[in-house]
Order: sequence, then C-alpha cells, then structure tokens
Amino acid sequence: MAEEAGLSDFEKELYSRQLGLIGTEGQLKLKRARVLVAGLGGLGSAVSIYLAAMGVGSLVLVDREVVELSNLQRQVLYNVEDLGKPKPLVAAEKLRRINPHLRVEALHTELSENALLKIDADVYVDALDNWPARFTLDKVAWAKGKPLVHGGVRGFYGQVTVIVPGVTPCLRALFQFTGETREETPLQVFPTTPGIIGLIEALETAKIILGVGSTLTNRLLIYNGLQPSFEIIEFKPDPKMLEKCWS
Repeated sequence: MAEEAGLSDFEKELYSRQLGLIGTEGQLKLKRARVLVAGLGGLGSAVSIYLAAMGVGSLVLVDREVVELSNLQRQVLYNVEDLGKPKPLVAAEKLRRINPHLRVEALHTELSENALLKIDADVYVDALDNWPARFTLDKVAWAKGKPLVHGGVRGFYGQVTVIVPGVTPCLRALFQFTGETREETPLQVFPTTPGIIGLIEALETAKIILGVGSTLTNRLLIYNGLQPSFEIIEFKPDPKMLEKCWS
C-alpha cells in the first residue's frame, strides 16, 4: 500500500492505537515536532521513551553525565552494560530501537546558555535535578519564546508545570531564584516518582504539540506518592513576578 498523507504503512501500524484519538494530522504534528530534553536521568528516561514511542520526529538529548550503578534503580533507559558510557549516546541508541523513524541529536555536554541558544526546538523539557541548570534552560526557552515543561522530584513527591513566555511567569520568578548552587548530598528519590512525573511531562509536551486539551499553564501539579494524591494549584500572572523574568 502506498504512503498516504505523510505516514508510511509501517507508521500507520506503529501508531494504530493512537490514530483514532489524534488522527493523521495529529500524528504528522508529532512527526514534524522537535523537542529538547535536558537531563537524562529518571525523569528524562521516562519523558524520552514515551516521546519517541508516540512518534515525536526529532529529539535533542542533553546531559553531561555517564551512566553510574546508582542510576539503574530509576533510570530505565540504562542497564549494567552501559556503565561508564555517556548518557545521551546510550539513550539515543535505545530510543532508535523503540522508533527507527526517530531523529536524535545526542549532546554529551554541560548545559550552557551559549550551547542551548544554538539549538532550535518547539518545546523544551526540564528533566533536570538542580535549580541552576533549570534556570539556564528557563532563560533560553524564554528568550526563544518557546514553552518549557518543568518537572521536579524528591523522595515520594513531584511537581509539573508549563511555562509559556507572555502567558505565565518564567520558572525563575515562579520559584524565586536565590542563587542556589548544586547540592552536595545525592538526591533521594523513590524509583516510581520520576517515572510518574516524567510521563506527565511527556503528556504535557504532546498536548502542546497537538493543541489539544488544557495544559498545566499557570497551574502547578503536585504529586504525593504516599497518600497517594494529585493536587493542582492555580496562580495568576503577577506583573511584579514578570519583572523578575529574563529581559
């Protein structure tokens, strides 16, 4: 059967369980999209696996670390054979096995403003584990006028929100930048927490690309795995908060 409306027969079968929900045009929106995922730990593993599986056409993967044994408890992209290897390179190989149509740019580098400014993406995903790096990503997404999907985890708890320049406060204003440095103590996190939060980040990213549903714009989702419960806090943009955003 000939390729129809931009999807091959292989793709139609691959995405057959979601085409009835988003249609061919929706699938093509995903295929044309380019998403930058910053951080390839527990959050980034979940985010990138599902973005690749759903058919996002191009992923840019950024992380400075190599795979360590302590990662394997929650970072499901990796296994013991990957120890010592750069996370972005390993992730790219694994994700191409999930979806051979995926285009991947793997950057094993420190997250820097100069490097990020050279990369174009439709959506930026914060799958990071420290605030200085998050604010760097926030600054670049804000400068480019692109949405940023933020996720964070600790222990049994997590949070997600969507930052949109001109619509919401930036991440720095929302969480009050204090000049915090990287934490010396390793982050304690139960393995299911980044999986749950990462999947919500992937869903928010997909909704932004597809233009469906309502995203967590001007809303903060808070997850408590011990209850378990989800809470959504709504907030209104404050001009004073916007003054703290990147000029």
